[in-house]
Parts: sequence; C-alpha cells; structure tokens
Amino acid sequence: PAPRRGVSGMKIALVGAGAIGCWLGARLARQSQTPITLSVLARGESLHAIQAQGVQLSIAGQTLQAPVHASDKAADLGVQDLVLVALKAPALGEVAAQLSPMIGPHTVVLTAMNGVPWWFLQGQKAETGATRLHTIDPDGVIERAIPATQVLGCVVHASCALLGRGHAKHHFGNGLIVGEPMGGRSDRAERTVALLCAAGFDATLSSHIQKDIWYKLWGNMTVNPISAMTGATTDQVLADPLVRAFMSRVMLEAQSIGTRLGLPIDQQPEDRHAITAKLGKFKSSMLQDVEARRVVELDALVSAVRELGQRTGVDTPFTDALLGLSRLHARGLGLYPAA
Repeated sequence: PAPRRGVSGMKIALVGAGAIGCWLGARLARQSQTPITLSVLARGESLHAIQAQGVQLSIAGQTLQAPVHASDKAADLGVQDLVLVALKAPALGEVAAQLSPMIGPHTVVLTAMNGVPWWFLQGQKAETGATRLHTIDPDGVIERAIPATQVLGCVVHASCALLGRGHAKHHFGNGLIVGEPMGGRSDRAERTVALLCAAGFDATLSSHIQKDIWYKLWGNMTVNPISAMTGATTDQVLADPLVRAFMSRVMLEAQSIGTRLGLPIDQQPEDRHAITAKLGKFKSSMLQDVEARRVVELDALVSAVRELGQRTGVDTPFTDALLGLSRLHARGLGLYPAA
C-alpha cells in the first residue's frame, strides 16, 4: 500500500498537534501539487482551539493557517490515506487503541516521533532475542493497534516550538528522512517522500531508517535530559567540560550498542558535539516540555537505550546514571510515572 490520491484528493490525519505536528500538517495542507483534506485527532482545549482556528504555523516571518476537520473521535475522521503520528512517545499507548477507524487496508502510518519507536527492532539483527521493547510498548498495546506492515518511519531534523494550542513556530531545520522498518525501498515510501518534497520539506528516502533514528538519538539522548534537569540551553550544556565529558561517555555506550545491532556510527562524540554547537543557543524539546509541565519522553530517549544495552550485553553505567537522575527529577515534577 502507498499514500494515494483518491477521487477528491488525499486524506491525511494528524495525530499529535504539537510543535512538530503543526509544522508538518500546515505545510502539507498548503502544498499545491495534491489536493489534501487534513484532519486532526485532538482533545480538550487543543481540540476547541483547532476547531476554531485550524492549524497555524509561524515560519519565515509569516503565519500560515490550514483549515482542518478536527475531532476527538477517530470514527468522525474516517479512513485515511496517510496517518501522521507526531505524538510524544508517552502518549501513544493510550491513543493507539483509538486509531483503528482511521486505518484501512491501504492506509500508511508515518511515525514522526523522537527516540526509539515501538517498531524499532523490526528487520534488525536478532541480537536482542525479541521484537518488542518493553520500555516502549510493555504490553504490546501499540503493536496490536497499528499494523506493522503499514508503518513507515520518519526522522525529523528540525526545531519548532508551540506558541499556543494548534499554533507552532518554526526555528530551524527542514529535514525529514523516511524509511521502511524492514529496510530497502518501496513504492509507498517513494510516494511519501515525493509528497513531503512537494510540501517544501527536504525529504529523503533511507534504505535503513533505524540507522538514522539511532544517529539522531545519539545526540538527543544526552542533551535533552540534561537540559531538562538543569534548565540550561544547549550552548550552556556543551560549554561545561565536565558535563560534556559525561555526555561523551553516555554516547560511547550507545555507540557500542548500535554496533552490536548493526547500526554503527563512524564518528566520535566530539564530532557530534561540534555539529550541535553549530546550531547555536536553543532550548531542547524536553526542556520545553518541562517548562510547560508536559510529560517527558525519557523512555524513548534513554530507557530504551538501557534496555537494548542489557539485551546486547553492553554495560551502561553512564546511561544508567543519566536515566536515574533525569527520572528522579521528572518524577518530582509529576512528569514521569511513579515507580
């Protein structure tokens, strides 16, 4: 199956109208190559705001507005050609079970999420002895709700922030990497990349999307929780030599895990620090979540790495310390489940 254009155009549903979701949804809805009907699954105050004003995006000095059909019931939105999941990872377990009315036999589910997704071990080397990550999908709720054969992965290289409910501001970055969980190329992945390019994104097709996920995670898994704990912007985090050295030790552990999973990284931590430093001063997404008192996605960024270390036989004392400290901090704020 592939995202396809029906008689009246293409039906796209956005699940997760946060900063990245609004950025993606607004630009897709306003591209001119394919007529698109954009729907949004939302609830509470976000639903009311989106019903009133659509999805908004402030970018390059202007504000784009995209009319949408918004509801808190997937059955109201109906079967879609493309379901774009841009939720924070902790929210997906609860939402996944509600998505079935939107997923037909030809629907593509594109996951644009931070960290390690629930389908990450599909198509990977059998180093872990399992296909499910307990830290991400402990009871298999997501796996049962979203057909694995209909999923495409998407790695986002962009920074956005919410200005209000249903209204995002784009800061920098325009990259999207799309790929099949089982690897290789496919017609549906190529069609999806073409659609994203038509909307103005720098979209590319990956033959091994897990490599791209792991590389992005390699930087995010340290900067995000450290900035969330300390309130420091990325430039401040990198400027402290002790913190920078600690980050490097965590990254070396993740690098060893990736090698055993067939996801080698041919850089050193300092190479990645230099790339992050070039982006200048900004607040990580997890720091933004803490400041807004939103639940943090520690499991997708750190807990999953620790679990993969245990499964591949890689010791992770520095990752363990990072997880323990950041988890304790988030629990104190009510932003992570109690033990």
